[in-house]
Amino acid sequence: MDSSSSSSKREIAAFAARMVVEEGLEYGPAKRRAVREMGLSSRTALPNNDEVEAEVRDYIQIFCADTQPAELRALRQLALEWMEHMAAFRPYVGGSVWHGTATRLSDIYIQMFCDDPKSAEITLIDHHVDYEPRMVTGFHGEQVEALSLHVFSKELNEEIGVHLMVYDLDDLRGALKPDSQGRPPRGNLAALRRLLEKDSSPS
Repeated sequence: MDSSSSSSKREIAAFAARMVVEEGLEYGPAKRRAVREMGLSSRTALPNNDEVEAEVRDYIQIFCADTQPAELRALRQLALEWMEHMAAFRPYVGGSVWHGTATRLSDIYIQMFCDDPKSAEITLIDHHVDYEPRMVTGFHGEQVEALSLHVFSKELNEEIGVHLMVYDLDDLRGALKPDSQGRPPRGNLAALRRLLEKDSSPS
């Protein structure tokens, strides 16, 4: 890769990162919008998600260091509550809430691994929970059914999007392979509780 291509990718990643943090965009739409707003060709090589995430972390460190940790904790607490509600369906939290780059504008993505895909939906109906079935991008880039909720966070004093993604139980094995940085790509209830305990312990 030549230096101009590398520089262009870095600029796209930085531009996209600002939209991720300030507007709550997901990485894919943020990269595509960055290309458009920067006036680049639609064939321009895009940075990968790891490159965007690195820029997101830098942006948060520079501009949001005083607010983001509390916002992240509130989102993790909300994720924990919904994982406990849906514990029968082997829930895992992924995305920015798990990796620590979420802000108050981020949605929560919880992946559930069900013996019967309809059983999670029936549980919400039985508990009179309002939800909207929709399709979201899964962890292999595929379209996955999600049960999407708007949940009020007292800590943030606003509604947060919570997406309960429905997978077959057979998908669980592949879901736990380390990501490109060697990290666990998502965490179960016990792992999220450990993160929250670590967040709350004195540094």
